[in-house]
Order: sequence, then structure tokens, then C-alpha cells
Amino acid sequence: MKYDLKYLSVPLPEEIQRVKEFGDFASADTAIDFWLTKELPQALKERLIIEKDVIKMMRMNEYPHSFAKADQMMRDTFQDYQTEELIRLKETGLADWVYIDGEPYFQLRFLANLIKTNAAYVARLREAESNQLEILRKKELKENIEQMQKNGGRKVRTTIKATIQVKKEFERPGERVRVHLPLPKACQQQSEIEILATSPEATYIAAEDAPQRTLCFETILKENQTFTVEYCYVNRMVYQQLEESNVDKMQPSFDLEEQLPHIRFTPYLRNLADEIMGDESNPLKKARLIYDFVTTKIHYSFMREYFTISNISEYAATNLKGDCGVQAILFITLCRIAGIPAKWQSGLYVSTHYTGCHDWAQFYIEPYGWLFADLSFGGGAYRDGDRQRWNHYFGNLDVFRMVANSEIQADFQPAKMQLRADPIDNQRGEFEYENEGLPYACLNNAIELMRKGDYELSVGMWGPDYQDPMTFLESSVSGNRMNYSSPTFDQLIEEATTKYANDPETRWQTLIKAEKVLVEEDAALIPLYQEARSQLIRPGVKGIQYHNFGATSTYKYAYKE
Repeated sequence: MKYDLKYLSVPLPEEIQRVKEFGDFASADTAIDFWLTKELPQALKERLIIEKDVIKMMRMNEYPHSFAKADQMMRDTFQDYQTEELIRLKETGLADWVYIDGEPYFQLRFLANLIKTNAAYVARLREAESNQLEILRKKELKENIEQMQKNGGRKVRTTIKATIQVKKEFERPGERVRVHLPLPKACQQQSEIEILATSPEATYIAAEDAPQRTLCFETILKENQTFTVEYCYVNRMVYQQLEESNVDKMQPSFDLEEQLPHIRFTPYLRNLADEIMGDESNPLKKARLIYDFVTTKIHYSFMREYFTISNISEYAATNLKGDCGVQAILFITLCRIAGIPAKWQSGLYVSTHYTGCHDWAQFYIEPYGWLFADLSFGGGAYRDGDRQRWNHYFGNLDVFRMVANSEIQADFQPAKMQLRADPIDNQRGEFEYENEGLPYACLNNAIELMRKGDYELSVGMWGPDYQDPMTFLESSVSGNRMNYSSPTFDQLIEEATTKYANDPETRWQTLIKAEKVLVEEDAALIPLYQEARSQLIRPGVKGIQYHNFGATSTYKYAYKE
């Protein structure tokens, strides 16, 4: 990576900080250049070099709306609006703003943020927005929770097409470029990853366990060129029913360290952790107290680029606002202060009704292992009054995820040579010329879920997880990834699962009926082949166990005569 971001924790000289806060970015840039002519401590020098790019990013359309423009946007959008409201939103921090040349300018998405997070403003929209997709999304989440609790987990296969293209006005055909697109990585809940197609041919594909996994193109840029990858993967989520009394007295000591600049144990955050947890000693209860604080006290807010914030966790705890990633970093930091191992995951939220970038956290509790905490989903559930969903996202996730990253601030393979558009995370892709990295304002990104129903046939693979027909049939109930829906099939599966659960013969016949509906009557699935494999084993090797479901084989008891 171009910079070691830990140097963002170094304070800026007073005169630079002063003009920066005033929004006089040109003067701040000039002051930095002057300071860089001095003999400086290395850490301060590194911070000033980074700060030049931070200021550059702040000037790149992050805060485009003057007060007058923002005032008119509010007037055009909401009924019964008065200018005093915008003043109040600015004073209370509910509308994100900065000074630019001494005048307040509002963040690019301040209006969308109000509509997303404030029901009172939604009710006053001049043109009412349909919330049907949001209703369907929450219904999907509810059904997922019910399925996971009922069946002990769930798995889905997902196919995605991702593209990146430089905008026409920043296009330089004939120049060499290096382009990265995120890929799913092997991790606790994600496997069976396949890269189906790339355009052009990929130059390098990072290892499946890379902390921030990408596919890289290195080529001479053509006019109007789009870089594309299609991939599929399986997400398996096991449902965890957590019991505080089952927690082991001995807990691990990994993933407890600071990671500057954002996972930083400042005096304020240490005091906050003490205030949240009090005298509690049970690590699961401590984690839940931290989760409750973040989901109930941190107001959801769209954010400017993370690179422009010097300490994300303290920003969230001080301003009491932040988006999914900001909330996740605060949770991780407070957990580590409390002695609870915690780490990052991010990538995409990928569902029938919405696909977009998303971040969440993991925390470790013996005997359960790595658990999940989705702070923004939990906070949204809390605001909706949905306690079931709020509780679910402490310990559990849903299956609508693509995990690309297990760390923040990790290098790509191969690393970018120029400044990344997002040096913290990896969700949208990166694009650079030999002498310049492009910010997102210069790029077009797209993520397409390849299961919208506008196709005649798709090909996939599935392997049994357990010895029962339901390992295949359960994936075809309504709400599945191929948009198949049959009330008859659903009813038969429901009866086999509940009514006939203790009647093996009747259950078996019911499942046969369900399969006939699925395969013979509706032709929703057409079996093509059953995989077989051959292996050569030395005669002296004994104890290898072969399985017809789940893992192919077990070598735990193998030995050589």
C-alpha cells in the first residue's frame, strides 16, 4: 500500500489543522508543503504526506452543496419546510457538513440520509417514495431468521457479475492501467468459490485466503473498456443459540491488539468501555452490552470516505453516528479493550431486493468460536421495534453476504502502486494509471445479481450436507435463489418437516411427492449428472474414511502400515 495508515494517528500542526477546519484547503496544502521543507520527525513527515491526499479527497465532490443549494433541495423535497430546519440539522449534526472557504457545505448524500433514517421526513416527502422493496427486504430477513432457527442453519449459492469502468472524461486510452475487482474469499461461512468469466483475461487472481481478495487486470486501456468478473460461491450459516451460562472461564488472547489508526485504545474509548460494561465479567454479556450500546446509541448516517477520518472508532463514539463500517470498527475496538477477540468482515449484502456494499464484525467466545455482529442491521431492527431481528444479529448473520475482506487496511495481491480510492476497505474495485490512482468520483461501478429471473436456464452444482433428501429439497422452497415458487411444493415440505416429523414412512412418501412436483411437474430442476471421482490409494495406507455426504473424506484416522 502506498501509505502506512498508522501515521494518521499523528496530530497535525496547529496552523494546518486550523485552516483545514476552516475549509481553506488551498492554504492547508501550501502550509503542508512549507512544513515538508523542514527537518521533521519521520512520523510527522509521513502524516503530512498522507494529509495532502486526504485534503485532495476532501475537495473531490464530498461536500458539493452550499447552504443555499441545500436549503432549496430541502424545500423541493419536503412539505411545510422552513429554512430554520436546515440550521437546526446543521447545529445538531443530523446533516453532515464542513466549512469550505469559511462557508458551510453539505455532504453529497445528506438528503438521502435524512430520508433513510428519519421517519418524520419520510412522511413529509412531496413525492412519496414506494417502500415496497424495503418491506420485501425485511420480510426476506424475517423468513431467513425463521429458517435458520428451524433448520439449524441455511446455505445458498449466489452468482454475481461485477464491473468497473473509468468515466469518459477521465479515460486515457493507450495508457497502461492496473485494475482490481473484489472476489469472494474462503472463510468460515463461504466456500465453493468459482470464477466463471472475466473480461479481459485476468492477469492475477489472489489466493482464496487473501485478507482483501481481488482479481487484477494489467493491460493497455482501450476506449470505452469495461472490466468484468462473474463468480459464484456458497454461503453456509450455522445458527447459534447462545447461552451465557455455557461460556468457558478460559478465553483466548488473539485479535486483542490495537491497529492504528482506527482500532485505537484512546482514553475516551477506554472510559466508555468501562461505563458500558461496569463490573460485568462474562465475556458474552460484555459483548452484548457493547452491541446494545452501538445499536441503540449510534445514529445511522452515510459517511464521507473513511480515508478522510483520522480515527473512525473515536469519531463514532464522539459524534454518536456512523454507517455500517464505522459502527463495526467501534464495536471491534470496544470488544478488544474489553478483552474480547474481535475482527472485521466486509463485502456485499446480496439479496433478491437489494445488493450493495456492507461491513460487519466478528467476535470470539469459547465454546462457540467466532460469532457475528451486524451493528447497522441490528440498529435498524431496534429502530423498527423488531426485537427478534435485533437479537439475531448479535451472534448470527443471514446468508445474503459476499465476503471479500477479513481485515481493514490490508494490501492487495498484487498491491496498488498509487493511492487507493478506499485504503481501508475493498468493495467497489480500484483503478489506476501508472502515475495516478483514481477516486470513485472518476469511476463507474456496478454489481449485478445474476438471478433476476430474466433467463431461461442456469447451470449449478450442489452437494449433500447431510444424509436426508431435505439437503436438496429445502433449497427450493419459496424465496429461493432461482425465483421458483410453488404453494404445493411448499406445503409438502412443511408437512414433512412438522406434521410427519415423527412418522418416518409418511414423511418419506411426502418428500417423494414434493420431489415429483419439483422435477416432474414443474421442471424447476433438471438433474444432469451425479459427480463421481476415482482415487488411487497405496495398499499400505489405512484408516481413510469416505463419505457420501458432507466432506468427501476424513484423514484424521489414517495411518501407514
